[in-house]
Amino acid sequence: MKLRTAAAATLAVAGLAGGYPASSSTAGAAASAPKDNAVVYWSEVAEGAISANPTPPPPPAAAGFRTPASSTVLAGMVHGAMYDAVASVLGGLEPFATAVRAPEGASADAAVGQAARDVLVARVPGQAANVQTAYDAFMAGIPDGAAETAGKAVGAAVAAGMLAWRAGDHYDDVVPYVQQAPGPGVFEPIAPTTPVDTKLPYVSPFTYTGPSYRPDAPYRDDLADALSTRRYGRDVAELKALGGATGSSRTPEQTETAFFHSAPTFVQFSRGLRALVSTEALDLRESARLLGYTWVATGDTMIACWEAKYHYRFWRPNHAIQLADNDGNPATTPDATWLPLITGNHPEYPSGHACVTAGISTSLEQYFGTDKVDLTLPGLSPLGGPARTYQDLDDLVEDVENARVWGGLHYRTTMSETAKHFPRIAKDVGKHYFLQHRG
Repeated sequence: MKLRTAAAATLAVAGLAGGYPASSSTAGAAASAPKDNAVVYWSEVAEGAISANPTPPPPPAAAGFRTPASSTVLAGMVHGAMYDAVASVLGGLEPFATAVRAPEGASADAAVGQAARDVLVARVPGQAANVQTAYDAFMAGIPDGAAETAGKAVGAAVAAGMLAWRAGDHYDDVVPYVQQAPGPGVFEPIAPTTPVDTKLPYVSPFTYTGPSYRPDAPYRDDLADALSTRRYGRDVAELKALGGATGSSRTPEQTETAFFHSAPTFVQFSRGLRALVSTEALDLRESARLLGYTWVATGDTMIACWEAKYHYRFWRPNHAIQLADNDGNPATTPDATWLPLITGNHPEYPSGHACVTAGISTSLEQYFGTDKVDLTLPGLSPLGGPARTYQDLDDLVEDVENARVWGGLHYRTTMSETAKHFPRIAKDVGKHYFLQHRG
């Protein structure tokens, strides 16, 4: 694991006396916030700001345009800064990006609000007015005085550290899509819009460098050999039977599952995580730890996932089935009219949805020490039915795997291999950062 470049930076709050407060539950006691605790409140504000895009949207390759995948990186920045704000005021946590010497008695709530506000305004400037409105309402609930002033100073210093560390992280770069020479197994766009998140493979991770977590190639290293495998032939046959927009043998329940997991992924998981924090009655310190850990780990997982996508550029089921007479596999037959139930316009392998699920489910498992965690995801797709509660995180992983196959988006092997490979990132992030020296 690469050490963070800002990890050793310690920013003093100018003009304020005092050292580190005692790391007790009463240090920097939280004042009343508009709803929930300060971290949960600002997590909701962050979700709204990060998930908002211009209408009509610019091309997805444009700087600043946020997909569910790239949204996780911004979420990692905001929640990482809130984590450091809580660590600085309450103690009991190892700083992630920036350590600040907080004056004794500083308001932890004010520190959280200032840190989140400053990061969001700087990195999501199109939502600055909405964020400022939320900030004003939030700060109005904290009594004026030295504690609020000190907390704001801590939050501002933490945010400045995060923003300085992430300056030049390539998140706002515009990376044009360049098509590789077409051929069997090679991804080609399947929609009139530009393939999404071409910038994401080049975004700087939080906790590692380069293609450290790139998985092996799908099926086999040689593309022609991969397409000729029996496993690939079975995967194509399953998609052809179950994943089509028309003529599919899917059951109504399978169709509902496919649509349930077609909802905006970042928003769906963000709301599920906040509900979990509230259900578990986590205090401010543990809310910051769990959400900071989960979103940093998931952001890094998505960067690694998209690096692999645009490295391998494996074709989607659309072309695999429509052009099956060119794959050299006697077990596949073409259907030039086949279309998936749900469309994803980026390379097929690995699965983005399986990656984000791996990041979040593994973070929860590592935090709680068990996979028996009640996680309720809201039903955000009009065809996906009501909310779903998973009492075992393995059930969530399985549900997502099936959903992407039944929706015609991914091969079964892609889903299973993604689920096996990508949890290692969240495990490493927890081990080296948020969960180390945990009491």
